[in-house]
Amino acid sequence: MSPAPSPRSATATDPAPAAPAAEPTAEPVDSLILHTTDNGVVTLTLDRPDALNALTPAMRERLIDHLAAASAAPDVRAVLLTGTGKGFCSGADLRGAPSAGDRVAGDVARLLRGGAQRLVGAVLDCEKPVLAAVNGTAAGLGAHLAFACDLVLAAESARFIEVFVRRGLVPDGGGGYLLPRLIGPQRAKELMFFGDAVPAAEAARLGLVNRVVPDGELAGTARQWAERLAAGPTRALALTKQLVNASLDGDRATALAAEAAAQEINMTTADAQEGVASFVARRRPMFRGR
Repeated sequence: MSPAPSPRSATATDPAPAAPAAEPTAEPVDSLILHTTDNGVVTLTLDRPDALNALTPAMRERLIDHLAAASAAPDVRAVLLTGTGKGFCSGADLRGAPSAGDRVAGDVARLLRGGAQRLVGAVLDCEKPVLAAVNGTAAGLGAHLAFACDLVLAAESARFIEVFVRRGLVPDGGGGYLLPRLIGPQRAKELMFFGDAVPAAEAARLGLVNRVVPDGELAGTARQWAERLAAGPTRALALTKQLVNASLDGDRATALAAEAAAQEINMTTADAQEGVASFVARRRPMFRGR
């Protein structure tokens, strides 16, 4: 259950609690998420630096919409998710959330299913590879948003915080699903039980991020990775993502059957035919995302 809203705004040392909020801010949501498309890459930038990019419900819904659109658009072949200022995302903005006395049984579960869990699911289910460029604090739902991405780059100044325990809350936004699969149950419980800030270098050692780069190199490195993903065989990457994600929840026979089915489907794509032809001709493949 979420605490009553705090009158204080989030800071780098006190990130916003990560739980679904009830009301959007008055500011137009399109001004809080910068959306650009270039060279097959959709970049989604959380642009609310004064609140460490804490997510309002309206921002969350726009992110879900953008991810769904990117998943379906043939000309989009990779998604890059990042933030402005000192924060990647400090979690959900709780300002305007109902107090405990105003709730009825089932409210919290409904908000989570329709909110934070949908957002994390939109990242996991996106048919295009999603890359997180974590530029600063990622706390609560913000951390889980990064962990749901297929690849994670982190600036040296970035840090990850399972902030829920500090508020007397249970981790939500898919944290209990994501963290044990990334780092194992004991490490996951250590982070969730203590709520300590994990610096980027330690996050990389644990396996939460793929690579740590100097702050000044994050944007350039993220762009290079995103464009490399966008130049790849898009359908093969989508099927590979599905295989890896599903393998964590099923048995060997199911995983191998899914692998065979995915390869069968993929071999009908133009990119697969191009890959084989380029190998035979000993030239570099030119994938078109089809």
